[in-house]
Amino acid sequence: MARKTPKRPSAGGELSIIGGDWRSRKLRFPDAGGVRPTPARTRETLFNWLSFHLAGSHCLDLFAGSGALGLEALSRGASTAVFVDHTPALAQALRSNLRLLNSESGEVACQSIDSFLGKSPARPFDIVFMDPPFRQGWLEKLFPMIADNQWVKPGSWIYVEHESGLPMPTAPQGWNLLKQKTAGQVAYCLLRVEGF
Repeated sequence: MARKTPKRPSAGGELSIIGGDWRSRKLRFPDAGGVRPTPARTRETLFNWLSFHLAGSHCLDLFAGSGALGLEALSRGASTAVFVDHTPALAQALRSNLRLLNSESGEVACQSIDSFLGKSPARPFDIVFMDPPFRQGWLEKLFPMIADNQWVKPGSWIYVEHESGLPMPTAPQGWNLLKQKTAGQVAYCLLRVEGF
């Protein structure tokens, strides 16, 4: 009877940039923190929505994980991106991938989202990406923190992913829902800040 070869533990995942200067570049990230990168088809839709707003923008990628959204934004002309993730292995991989891409436009903050958003930024961001872990009530908590601490301004864009079976939490006053789609168990939408 032949012995079965034990399965090797997953070494992580691979992310492919789908547009812009780094199109088709493949990047590795570790299997840590329950990462589930935004699928390529969803990213394509999102960046089509944002295509006229990316050039020169300052982006914030919360729950960055693999960095799929912030890296795609930089590839397509964003000026800067700040990646926030509390998992050290993912933060280190993001720094390594930015070096691999010869990019000095990305900054990685390895800390909890709560502590990062608990203060006001030096300046508001033009685009905020939020793809939090599901079923943990993150959006209800984060929407007011982002609005109250002035992480966005009138004219900013906010991208959100959440469970498709649940309604999106009520957005702060002045945040208007402009686009919304569903892909399997994930609903994704784009909001614009019109005022406070």
